[in-house]
Amino acid sequence: MNVATMAIMTIAIILSTLSSISPIAAQSTPAAALLVLSKRDQTLAIVDPASLQVLTTLPAGPDPHEVVASADGKMAFIANYGGGAYNTISVVDLTEQKALPRIDLGALRGPHGLAFAAGKVYFTAEINKVIGRYDPVAEKIDWVLGTGQNRTHMIAVSNAVDHIFTSNVSSGTISIIERTAAPAGGNATDWNETVVDTGRGTEGFDISPDGKELWSAAADDGTISIIDLNAKKRVQTLEAKVKGANRLKFTTDGKLVFVSRLSGEGVLAVFEASSRREVKRVNVGHGAAGILMQPDGTRAYVACSPDNYVVAIDLKTLEVTGRINAGHQPDGLAWAVRRE
Repeated sequence: MNVATMAIMTIAIILSTLSSISPIAAQSTPAAALLVLSKRDQTLAIVDPASLQVLTTLPAGPDPHEVVASADGKMAFIANYGGGAYNTISVVDLTEQKALPRIDLGALRGPHGLAFAAGKVYFTAEINKVIGRYDPVAEKIDWVLGTGQNRTHMIAVSNAVDHIFTSNVSSGTISIIERTAAPAGGNATDWNETVVDTGRGTEGFDISPDGKELWSAAADDGTISIIDLNAKKRVQTLEAKVKGANRLKFTTDGKLVFVSRLSGEGVLAVFEASSRREVKRVNVGHGAAGILMQPDGTRAYVACSPDNYVVAIDLKTLEVTGRINAGHQPDGLAWAVRRE
């Protein structure tokens, strides 16, 4: 047998062996999943929170910044921001693990903050100074409301959908938007907006679990503003020394408040809510952005964008217990719980 014949027989054996091997099945999305956006890679990572392993990555559209899951945990919606360059929200089927056609927002540009409530997606559109609502069933934008504020950025919606809150970065304000009855006893609803001055560069904010307070962090001032939501006014300003603040989140029990900073030393500051005092600065890397609390109250996840990883923090010890490599420049985080 010559060399050429032997080579042909070897190749045939290899091809036969490869054809008999079944492809590795993709790992299914767990019932509770951590979602992580990578801005540079333009991907959404589905992470198993038990193992902190990335199960798969999917296309997230251009410049993905924020992500939210539907109430049934089957869909993810991703804001394609671009500082106003884009006008789309990307959609991912978490069960089938595939990207779906993007939502075209038409003239509404710079979508960023996202919330999911009562079966609909609420979003901010910075360039237009508005918030909007998208109905996934009807596949259309069914409501838009102007804020009159500059760079309306992040958004939160109450479970009853009777209160909406936004941070307005360039105006340095928080908007409290309340649903009211329409004038003249009509069947429609109206909305009243109260604008509260906070601090320059107000961006990250969160509402205490008891619904009594809203805390916001001002990137330019390095301060934290505390708003009494019943009185709808700022009642305290903390000299928190968190310049470059990006996100702010309460722990699920309302005892602690986490504030991330995009750069500098001590980029993750932790405050005690009752005393209003800083209790620790956690060393997570060279910068921090998105923060997410695990619903069972055991962990916090923090996106460390400059270092290209997400850290898991034990909420009892306030120590880093793990890292997730979910792509370059991680930022937006969300929790998806599948419900049949």
